[in-house]
Amino acid sequence: MDPHRVAVPVLDGMPLFEIGVVGEVFGMPRPDLLRRPYAVQVCTVGREPVRTQGARITITADAGLDQVRRADTVVVPALPSYDAKVPAELVDALREASRHGARVAAICTGAFALATAGLLDGRRATTHWMHAAALADRFPAVEVDPGVLYVVDGSVSTSAGTAAGLDLCLELVRHDHGTAVAAEVARRLVVPPHRQGGQAQYVSTPLPDTSSSALAPLLDWARSRLDQALTLRLLAREADVTTRTLTRRFTAELGMPPLQWLTSERVRRAQQLLEDTDLSVEEIARRCGLGTGANLRVHFVRQAGVTPSAYRAAFFAAPDVGPHRSNHLQVSQPPLG
Repeated sequence: MDPHRVAVPVLDGMPLFEIGVVGEVFGMPRPDLLRRPYAVQVCTVGREPVRTQGARITITADAGLDQVRRADTVVVPALPSYDAKVPAELVDALREASRHGARVAAICTGAFALATAGLLDGRRATTHWMHAAALADRFPAVEVDPGVLYVVDGSVSTSAGTAAGLDLCLELVRHDHGTAVAAEVARRLVVPPHRQGGQAQYVSTPLPDTSSSALAPLLDWARSRLDQALTLRLLAREADVTTRTLTRRFTAELGMPPLQWLTSERVRRAQQLLEDTDLSVEEIARRCGLGTGANLRVHFVRQAGVTPSAYRAAFFAAPDVGPHRSNHLQVSQPPLG
């Protein structure tokens, strides 16, 4: 049986990891698993060697963009930068590959290449959360979803940053060979076959600098009392303003009303406690002022995209037990099926 041809177009300055992910998932021989093997071909514009970002490793490819045009699957790694110019030759090759029925995918900012080629018009897509707004702004015909790890929209797929490219590649294997095979490939890579949640759990959302704001004393006061019953009326009384005035100031300076800010702060505190302590979800909910574990879960999923338990599993830092603390990570093997 002819192999499934996977083309990986690379440009000078692309990150090495995103290129390597494609080779690791599709390029390793797995005759005991795959009904139809993959054949990965790295392709360059003009067949000139390229230097990767960071490690500055030189990649010499034996194929040009003609192989992109003839591929069964094309995976575009992250671009050198989200605003990098996409060569016209690559744009043409991507369009032709799509016209001929190829499955086209992008990792991280590779989505900008697909969007430049018009392949995301009218489709749902994603990219790294840091650049999702830029993608939506530059390509208004694309429905950008910044909260997910990857999107498969028909024959066109996109993923969030870096490791999410691995999630997407495993999803493509699942589509080709089934869930059991994808789970076994994940097992051999020592990664989960499917991660819970989306990018929201990884997004760093810095608070506005309010140190010089008239709200600063009130914010500090409220943060020190998150475990207490704080109402809009109580916040307004502490600030010595009307509830209407307080709401107007919060919206102008923080972009949200007071009680929404308060809930956001309580979820942030819950994240910290989930990372740093082994307190139960019920106890964390009480300490954050969210009352019950069920209430915490509702707000936590809404803000972080995963349940508190899933967040703890991903981010919990075990306490240091002394100078001989082990740095090994225990990995449970994912089940087949």
